Amino acid sequence: MKVLQFICSTGFYGAERWVLALTKHLPQTTTSELAVTDEPGTEELELVKQFTPLGKTHRLPMRNKFDIQVVRHLAKLIKEREIDIIHTHGYKSDIIGILAARKAGIPCVVTPHGFENAADFKLKAFIWAGNIAMKYADLVVPLSRQLLQDVRELNVPEHKTRYIQNGVDLSEVEAVRQTKDQQAPKTKRTIGFVGQMISRKNIKDILDCFTTLRAKRDDVELVLLGDGESRPELESYTQTLPSREDIHFLGFRNDRLQLLRDFDLFVMTSTLEGIPRCLMEACAMEIPVSAYDIAGIDQLITHNETGLLAPLYDKAQLLEHWEMLLDDNALATKLAHNSRLFVEENFSAQRMANEYDTLFVELLESNVNA
Repeated sequence: MKVLQFICSTGFYGAERWVLALTKHLPQTTTSELAVTDEPGTEELELVKQFTPLGKTHRLPMRNKFDIQVVRHLAKLIKEREIDIIHTHGYKSDIIGILAARKAGIPCVVTPHGFENAADFKLKAFIWAGNIAMKYADLVVPLSRQLLQDVRELNVPEHKTRYIQNGVDLSEVEAVRQTKDQQAPKTKRTIGFVGQMISRKNIKDILDCFTTLRAKRDDVELVLLGDGESRPELESYTQTLPSREDIHFLGFRNDRLQLLRDFDLFVMTSTLEGIPRCLMEACAMEIPVSAYDIAGIDQLITHNETGLLAPLYDKAQLLEHWEMLLDDNALATKLAHNSRLFVEENFSAQRMANEYDTLFVELLESNVNA
């Protein structure tokens, strides 16, 4: 069986790391290849670099943000490489992938990694078109139960949906976690975030909470890992804050796990999520977590059991949780340990890959018998 992973990538975020985790853990009887669109600003994609040892990679030139000719190129690639199934990730990838699969006569599996509550008109148009396209996929396989519900509310037929719970490659996290005792002494407690800097991540609430906390104490710093369209605006806002000297935007980092290991507290203020990979990694790294209580996050964090959850937009409660986890070492250690055990038991990449492989086989068999 030969599966083509297809994504219109703009960086190296949760979806890209997810594709790698799935590919690494699929059985050897399944051959995986990767196709990405070649757009301005994507010349040196980290995903392509890391996928290359795992399987063949292909780049499809795009003359603009949505070059319809890429459908023909992708269909041709599918036929030339004798691909059995195409697996798509993201609004634009879903639209192009579904059209190319129809043209090439193979099944298409769509995995939604999360829905965006964007304000930008063009992005809204992509989201709308992507949501419509999902109805024409052979299977739509969301990563969380909330995403499954969202998909069904978009009128994707129930017989076209299948739920496979998200997973993360815990082996690389565990290897770094084992080096915790080698941490260099620090003068400040590190509050950190890892993820894509886009509107639904609501990072401004993190900046505001940190500013209030920093006015009370001088032993804290804020480290933000990741990149995205909201980063310039967030950096500009930070320059207006009295806490700006202790706020560090580090961008995309290859050593993100080492930096995550050194966090004293992992924070999220998202308004919309699937099951965030960065949060799974924080749990697996045994870092205490404080976040807003929203669907997706609540599949990883149970309040007072595996972390602390505040009502959405309740910055006062969020800040109180930050202080509790920074100052009560016994509580922080207990919750972080519980979260690691929970993620290890429920969200392994191997379990996820096994379920996907079974799904791919079933889909091919049903396609042959149709």
